[in-house]
Amino acid sequence: AGAVKLTSRGPVFFGQERCGLHGRRFKVLKFRTMVQNAESLKKALVHLNEMDGHAFKIKDDPRVTPVGKVLRKLSLDELPQLFNVAKGEMSLVGPRPPLPDEVRNYDLWQRRKLSMKPGITCLWQVGDRNDSSFDQWMRQDLEYIDNWSLMLDAKILLRTIPAVINATGR
Repeated sequence: AGAVKLTSRGPVFFGQERCGLHGRRFKVLKFRTMVQNAESLKKALVHLNEMDGHAFKIKDDPRVTPVGKVLRKLSLDELPQLFNVAKGEMSLVGPRPPLPDEVRNYDLWQRRKLSMKPGITCLWQVGDRNDSSFDQWMRQDLEYIDNWSLMLDAKILLRTIPAVINATGR
């Protein structure tokens, strides 16, 4: 938190509206990793989107601050989501909560992702970094939902540890 505050203007935390269980909206918390006006700059960067489908991702996003790059690489930007877990809006394991704009554009089969409480980590986050297909991401989320068990959650949590330590997760 101190590094974020000392190296860039703006708040330490970033809250963003996301869709949770059954599409209920809530504000997901993260350490701020981008410049303060990042949302307004997004429109100018849409042509750089590297993700197919409805998600927006840029590998070397110019809006990310130097401290933000480190926080993201180590997944430390996600730590404030433990407050979302404590509030019951999220779980430790589950499909990542999508943006409302993404959900508006989902195909019918993709909406099933909202049938489970979202989580901080899931199969996609601990999977193959080189697979950037949006449909594959959605299929992995639905695979998790269809095969949910405490054992699967434990396996994903265990796989999350080396993914974070080795900075190989998404």
